[in-house]
Amino acid sequence: MARRAKPSIPALEERLGYNFANRTLLEQALTHVSAINSGRLRSESYQRLEFLGDRVLGLTVSEMLFAHFPKATEGEMSRRLAELVRLETCAEVAEEWGLSDWLRLGAGEASTGGARKAAILGDVCEALIGAVFLDGGYAPARALVEKGWAQRMQQPRRPLRDPKTSLQEWAQARGNPPPVYREIERAGPAHKPEFTIAVDVEGFASIEARGASKRAGEQAAARAFMQRENIKEGKE
Repeated sequence: MARRAKPSIPALEERLGYNFANRTLLEQALTHVSAINSGRLRSESYQRLEFLGDRVLGLTVSEMLFAHFPKATEGEMSRRLAELVRLETCAEVAEEWGLSDWLRLGAGEASTGGARKAAILGDVCEALIGAVFLDGGYAPARALVEKGWAQRMQQPRRPLRDPKTSLQEWAQARGNPPPVYREIERAGPAHKPEFTIAVDVEGFASIEARGASKRAGEQAAARAFMQRENIKEGKE
């Protein structure tokens, strides 16, 4: 069976609404580390651009929230920000932009469905934002973020109160002490660690979950506990 050719780069630029002056940046943003030959540098993959794009995304969404919710407290904006920049949200945006069609993966990663993995799609979405920032500056990068996030900002899909806060309030309402979080394991490279966190609630079995930071792991553990015990997350 003939291998299907990837769509053209100009087609992607048209979809994004941005034309690169330096298409090497775009190609790098689409290149997973598995596609890098052993004799080449890992820095030729999207990892460095992802690091930059993550910061540009956070700044842009923070600015959008500040402008669109003038009466929101710092806590509410922080919760909205956490929801909007989470890996799963970035992966959804990448799917909407069709980035999986342009991804460059090694044979092994491609054979295991890498083009549809949320972790990869989320990373490449941030890398693309970083590439636009380097190529054209903040204005086009902000426009790209607005394209993917403006509607999501207005219509959050999940409760705004984070799982840790909801779990603590639930425990206190039962007369229990606050939940206790423990770091079980830290794995992965220094630039992209993964934390396994356990949460203990008096009178209940502990439960573990993983996240890209201690805070993310704690939130994931709190959410897992609440799902197991059928506790509804609170809202504002």
